[in-house]
Parts: sequence; C-alpha cells; structure tokens
Amino acid sequence: MIPLQWFMFIITLSFHIGCSYGNAFDLDLHPEHLEYYFNYFPQTLDQCKDSSKCPYQGVVKTDRCWGYEPHCNQHTAYSYPLCPGEHKGWVKSKAAQFDTFYRQADFGYVKEQREEMTVLCEPALAEDSSLECSKHLRFCRGRNIFMDLTGLNTRKEPIRYKMDVLKHGQIGGNCKFNESKLKEEADHVSPLQSWAPEMLQFTQLSSPPLTSNKCDVIIDQPTYIMKIDATVNMYHHFCDFFNLYASQHVNASHPDVFSTDVHIMIWESYTYASAFADTFRAFTRHPVWDLKTFTGLTVCFKNLVLPLLPRMIYGLYYNTPLIWGCEKSGLMEAFSKHILHRLKVRRLRRKNSKVRITLLSRDTQYRNILNEQELIEALSQEPSVKVKRVVYNRQMNFTKQLEKTYNSDILIGMHGAGLTHLMFLPDWAVVFELYNCEDEHCYKDLARLRGIKYITWEDKSKLEPQDEGHHPNGGAHAKFTNYKFDVAEFVRLVRRGVKHVKAHSKFQQYVATMHDEL
Repeated sequence: MIPLQWFMFIITLSFHIGCSYGNAFDLDLHPEHLEYYFNYFPQTLDQCKDSSKCPYQGVVKTDRCWGYEPHCNQHTAYSYPLCPGEHKGWVKSKAAQFDTFYRQADFGYVKEQREEMTVLCEPALAEDSSLECSKHLRFCRGRNIFMDLTGLNTRKEPIRYKMDVLKHGQIGGNCKFNESKLKEEADHVSPLQSWAPEMLQFTQLSSPPLTSNKCDVIIDQPTYIMKIDATVNMYHHFCDFFNLYASQHVNASHPDVFSTDVHIMIWESYTYASAFADTFRAFTRHPVWDLKTFTGLTVCFKNLVLPLLPRMIYGLYYNTPLIWGCEKSGLMEAFSKHILHRLKVRRLRRKNSKVRITLLSRDTQYRNILNEQELIEALSQEPSVKVKRVVYNRQMNFTKQLEKTYNSDILIGMHGAGLTHLMFLPDWAVVFELYNCEDEHCYKDLARLRGIKYITWEDKSKLEPQDEGHHPNGGAHAKFTNYKFDVAEFVRLVRRGVKHVKAHSKFQQYVATMHDEL
C-alpha cells in the first residue's frame, strides 16, 4: 500500500506542469544565445511575434546556428576554433586540424552524439515507451520508463559509484526492445563512463507502465539522472555541470530544452552537498533528488534523460585528448555565459582602466606560496594594475566567487582545482598557473578550451620548493610541498599577461565603453 504522503507527492508533481512547463517566453537565456535558440526553434519565434507579452520581439531570424544543425557551417556556427599552432603529426592538413578540435571539444562533439543516436526500444503507439542512446551508451533518453527501486530498502551500505543499483527487470518499458543492439553498445562498463551498468538491466514490459498500475510515483516533468564525480573538487564537479549543459544540446528536440522546470536526481544515496551547489540553479528550480527520494518505490518517468558523464573515454573535459595547436571551444564559451547569466553574475563598474589581478591564495596544507605577501607587494608597485588576494572556500558563497573571477583580468594561482575558475574569466583574460607542479596539461588544456591566454612558470631555477614533497602513498611528489618564487621573474611574467590583456580588442572595447559611461 502506498503511503498517503506519496499520493500528495504525485499531486504536487502534476501541479508543476500546469504552472510553468512549456512557457515559451520564460527562456532566461544569455542575450547572445537568443538568436541561436530562435533559429533552432523558429516556430517559437513565430509564437513570440504573435504575442504582445513576448519580451523577444526584437529578435529576427538569421542563418546563425549552434554548430550541430544539418545546415550549419563554419561561417554560420556559434564559433569556430582558432588553430594558430602546429598539429605535431596528429593529422595531415590544417583543415583536418580544425575539424578534429571541433569534433573533440566543441559543438561538433554534440553533433556527433546526436548523429550516433540509435533507437533501442521502439514504440508502436503514442502511449508506449521508447529508448534511444548514443554509441557506447554515453547518452540515453527515454519516454514512459519504469524503474523499480523497492530493492534499495534492503541495502545496508550507502550507494555511490555502484554498478549494481538495478537488477535485471528493474528498469524497462513497453516497446520493441532490441536487446542485442544494446548489449553491442555496452562496451564501456564503468560507473562514470557510460550508462551500460543500468541499461543492461532494461527489459521489455508487456503493457504501458503508466496505465497499468505499475507506478507508485509518476514524474511528469523531464528528469535528468546524473552520476556525478567528486563534489568537493571544482575541476571534477564542473565536468558534471559542463556535460549536463552539453547534454541539453544533445537533447534539443523541444523548445523547453533549457527550461529549469525539470528534475535532477543524483544516482547515489548520499544527500547532495557541495560548495558548488549554486550551479544547479542554472539547470533546475526544484530541489535536487537522490536515490533516497524514491527508495522502496516504483517510479515512472514520462521523460527521462541520462546525460553525458564526467569520465567518459575521450569525453569532455576530463579525458579530452586535445589536438595540438588549437584553442577556443564555442561549447565551453557558451557554457560559461549560460552559467554566469543564470546565476545573475554581473560585470561590476570600474573606476579606472587598470588591469585587475586576482591572486588565488590557498588555505590547504600544500602548494602554498611561501612568499605570497612579497609577490603581492611587488605587484602593488606596478602602476597599471590593481591586485587583490582572495581565498575561495566555503566561507565565500560560490556565486560571489564567480563574481570576483568574472571581474578579473588576470587570475593567478598555484596548480589546483581553484584554477577551474578560469572557465568564467572574460574573453580577454589571462590565467597564470604560477607553477603546474609537473602536471603541465591539466589547466593549460582547460585554458585552451576556454580560449584564454595561459602562462606558467618557466625557469625552475628561480623557484624554491620547501622540500621534495611527500606523497601520502610514499615517495617524492611536486604537488605535496610549498614554494617560494623569485620576485623579479614573477613580475616579468605578470607584465607579459598585462600586455596581452591591454592589447586584446575586447578589453579595449570594454574600457572605451566604461569611459563612455563615466
């Protein structure tokens, strides 16, 4: 027997549909993205033109496109990468270099996922279920999907990174199931690499689940189920958010694709908690669910999305094998603007045109700057800069952190997850990874994806480690010690960054606009 509170829960969920889902005039998209959205959904633009309540009357249809549409080309796409460097033997031509980067790390990656989509469970009637996935079961979506979570009642250990959450028959739908094709695609069986562990349990049901009394709970709104990486680490957790945004584009089949009237469920039994939790507000207006939300119940999802995962083989961005010589992913830039817009992070008014430098100080045991104050004092003598020291930790709200980052021209910090903030720097900015601790590609590649200037320490004879570094598992390790830096060399490298910022056309335009406002 279903408890009374679950009947109330079902009523509440149904109520949400009538309130907001499907409101074409509640887009909350970055102004630069509206043109691409309406070009992709022209019928929504027509509806807008016919309504006096639509705030987007000024938008006109153009040939601009995100990059995954069939008619889209490099001249009309959201952006196209820059490839000023050599590819070092990866490909045979400059054109192939551009194409490779676009498919690896840009909207071409989204296009590839969309083109790979294969129907694995085919409906015969409108009320039937359906299931389709991209290759290796990296992305899946389904309609009228049944899920049995009653077995979780008996599990004693918490669930995280488990591949046995579902047993055979505990997920399924009423549709013609191509089981052999699904098994053929289930070749990346790992918790954070694909949805194979879950999809291998899928079975064909004999009747439509939503109308055959199988469901204790029916979820009317679209639901994204996420298998997430380490929530304490910004670099890893933002792989989750970046892939969620990319998945919205992969799933772009309905005008409500960017609506926040969707549900998100974390595929673990731990209550979600993270210093970066604000970011979920960019994707949902509802509380984040976890497996405890439905433990002991059978649940039916009218629309279910299993998004791209953070540690896919050749995925984004943790395992991206970036081709040499290219930079500036439009997908990464669009993600940055989307998050900043949805979290209402704004550029603050400046009183002068000085280059703003933010030095990210660590409050951890290792990778601290031993002469940090000396470096700050040296920069304070530079007439064209304004320097500020910050500590990004739980004492500072994450949205406030983003505001400080977004209003920086140069971000300086030691190797560490805090440098993931570079994704939210302005286009003209520089990230100065003071020392990469012998992990040279991590943030250099992330800066390449974002399309901003990257600098790191060059002369090891001018830095002084506190000791050889002691890895917890034994042995010397560059990440497990602290460092002192030569002041003159530090200033020289910062001046290089300042020169780049001042020469950037977008910074010059911004300064000109700022003076006009003053």
